[in-house]
Amino acid sequence: MRAVLVFLLSALIPLSHCQSHDPFAWLYGPHSHRFGSLLGNTNGGQCPDECDCPPTFPVAMYCDGRGLTAMPTIPSRVKYLYLQNNAITAVPDSALVNATNLVWLMMHGNQLTSGSIGEKAFMQMEGLERLYLQYNNLTAFPSNLPRTLRDLRIDHNKIEKVTTADLEGMDNLTILYLHDNSVTDLGLSLKSLKSLTLLDISDNKLTKVPEALPEHLHQLYMQSNSIDSLPDGFLGSFSQLQYIRIAHNQLTDKGIPANAFNVTGLVELDLSYNKLERIPPVSTTLQHLYLQANQIKEFTLGSFCSTVDVTNFSKLRTLRLDGNEISREDIPTDSALCLRLANNIEV
Repeated sequence: MRAVLVFLLSALIPLSHCQSHDPFAWLYGPHSHRFGSLLGNTNGGQCPDECDCPPTFPVAMYCDGRGLTAMPTIPSRVKYLYLQNNAITAVPDSALVNATNLVWLMMHGNQLTSGSIGEKAFMQMEGLERLYLQYNNLTAFPSNLPRTLRDLRIDHNKIEKVTTADLEGMDNLTILYLHDNSVTDLGLSLKSLKSLTLLDISDNKLTKVPEALPEHLHQLYMQSNSIDSLPDGFLGSFSQLQYIRIAHNQLTDKGIPANAFNVTGLVELDLSYNKLERIPPVSTTLQHLYLQANQIKEFTLGSFCSTVDVTNFSKLRTLRLDGNEISREDIPTDSALCLRLANNIEV
């Protein structure tokens, strides 16, 4: 029997080494960490009665939806802690002092306020990658968040201001959900986030596009603010941006610089529910364009194609123009040559 066990364990070793490196593997779930970590020792304290610590997965502690009002005692072996959907009101400095091995901390859907989180509560966590604090009552970022974070979700709170110190040094942060807050100005707070690929700042109180946006963004969501103009060279500094949503703002033709959206690489552009009167020029590589519920009065084919031939045509597949001041009769008859891939044009 021992020989069989040794053979099975030895067979696992080369599998872990033959897999190609994936920089986003940490996103896929707890099993993205090495197999051996899942079998972490059961020392470090007993599982509290109000939580579950599965014997087959001893590094996880499930305390979600238990009606908790205070932080439970956390065994030091725990890497994945689920505390969401409770009524926890505070995280004192001592609450996480034993939880130095945490990789995931889920605390969304509680009753936390900024004043109820200790300034040193997160200081001892040197390997935390995911922190979920959405749906609480925070008015500011907690102090001393771990600089190891890759995924920070702090949406659906009452945050009004983000300072440079809140995010400085978070070189690994890839995802930031900050939507549904009351932020009026982000200043230069996002400048240092060199790894950020997804930024959602929709449903805030922004009146302008944040300065110094991270250049490696892949998805940028700014809908439902009060933005009325875009800066010159708005998209010129992005090399990987593919999805941008600025719907439900106050954009006018005057507020959009010439050829602001005529950049290659962009896949989806949502400008719906603004105050545009003309279709802005877009790149022929764009695939999905949403312009519904504006004040557009003319279908300008030149916004999609400057020239049309066998190799030059728009790659648009989706075009929404419904809720404007044009009808299907306003679409030029030769638009089929330019928009030959568009299988969904709504007017």
